[in-house]
Amino acid sequence: MDKHQPGVAISDIEQLCLDRGMRMTDQRRVIARVLSGATDHPDVEKVYQRSTAIDPGISIATVYRTVRLFEEAGILERHDFRDGRARYELLSEDHHDHLIDVDSGEVLEFQSDEIEKLQKEIAKKMGFKLVDHRMELYGVLLSRKKKS
Repeated sequence: MDKHQPGVAISDIEQLCLDRGMRMTDQRRVIARVLSGATDHPDVEKVYQRSTAIDPGISIATVYRTVRLFEEAGILERHDFRDGRARYELLSEDHHDHLIDVDSGEVLEFQSDEIEKLQKEIAKKMGFKLVDHRMELYGVLLSRKKKS
């Protein structure tokens, strides 16, 4: 089946897929909705768990293939936050950086005009025009730090 369910809003990822002329199966729609609704940066296992809660017939292989398809289509961005798992988020025109809690794995997004300006200045001093970058900061939440 490849039809939209009446009364169900189309997710951002579904719309991007349709805009690119991609075929949208029911299982792809579920995966697209799971990814569009994610407030974290889920890995394939989390996407699979969330998708099978909606449609138990979705296989892990289908999730892998669909995530790769969305990534190749420029819809998803893949991240490696040094935890051994590829994590995903909707590719955005709005630039942001990431702060990763090394204890919990939580990923916080942030934007800093000061950092952006400094990066451009550094590139210029070294004879470059900055065309792209990705910043990942790794830290430990101070309020969770153990007392000795």
